[in-house]
Amino acid sequence: MAKIALLPGDGIGQEIVPQAVRVLKHIAPKYGIELEFAEALVGGAAIDALGVPLPDETLKLCQQSDAILLGAVGGPKWDTLPVHLRPEGAALLGLRKNLGLFTNIRPVKMLPALLKASTLKEEIVNGVDMMVFRELTGGLYFGERGRREVNGETQAFDTMVYATSEIERIARLGFVAAQGRRGKLCSVDKANILESSRLWRETVSKLAPEYPDVELTHMYVDNCAMQLVRQPLQFDVIITENMFGDILTDLASMLSGSIGMLASASIGGKVGLYEPAHGSAPDIAGMNKANPLATILSAALLLRYALGQEQAAAAIEASVAQTLAQGYRTPDIYVSGCKQVGTQEMTDLVIKNV
Repeated sequence: MAKIALLPGDGIGQEIVPQAVRVLKHIAPKYGIELEFAEALVGGAAIDALGVPLPDETLKLCQQSDAILLGAVGGPKWDTLPVHLRPEGAALLGLRKNLGLFTNIRPVKMLPALLKASTLKEEIVNGVDMMVFRELTGGLYFGERGRREVNGETQAFDTMVYATSEIERIARLGFVAAQGRRGKLCSVDKANILESSRLWRETVSKLAPEYPDVELTHMYVDNCAMQLVRQPLQFDVIITENMFGDILTDLASMLSGSIGMLASASIGGKVGLYEPAHGSAPDIAGMNKANPLATILSAALLLRYALGQEQAAAAIEASVAQTLAQGYRTPDIYVSGCKQVGTQEMTDLVIKNV
């Protein structure tokens, strides 16, 4: 029996996590998988109920589970709170730190049915299939920060710090992933300016001889951003540091048609966390408009990485592709000639096609 912690969170998270659970409950018996679900508060919902974004009982549940399925956290309601209470930082960074989740994996794949949904030309995005490995527990987001008075004015500072071991562990994951794909690994940094990036590049390069079947290249982050929209087919596996990865993966999401299609897995510790890459979208919460597919695809990643259930994961991914090929779309990916459906209806179709 695998125990899954459910953290719906805020906004549309309250709608999309239950839809993904419906898919998991439907597919589990078909593959002899036994699942047990337990729900807990996180983010703004936890602040409203308990006064903190990551309650001790929530963290304890996560630590005692086999995997975590998260919806989304945050929203304008909590934006004016002190930094240590804001959901996006305190809850998400707290989970990553306490659970040792040092790598976020985001697959970016253009499904043929969504070619017209992308803002880029079809010939640019047709065939896109890459994985981005983003370091999660180092860099600016975890470095020393603060404010100080200098010469009569306020200065703010954030510190980007990386150790060799932090770079090595994500680099090895990238090399291994590339070995199982097309054998190409691109390490993204800003080594022409940043000392931390110079260490990053040196460390990754030293590991390359251990993986002779992988072609390693290096790219500056600004060039990578350009290349993602100019020639995305050149990428197979990308590894990069925390902030660069945060920005590049949102940019890359549009290669798949919508950020509502982008699933993710945060791994490295004993318990992995699986979540859609989009935010809480409070403007459409409760309106049956949210795209559940990123969360459903995150549930597929949960089956693959946390439970080793490759066949079940592939079945969910195939069902999502089939549903889209049949012309069904939520508002964020709708194009003329398709059939627009809501959150629940899209999930019904995915379940029907499994």
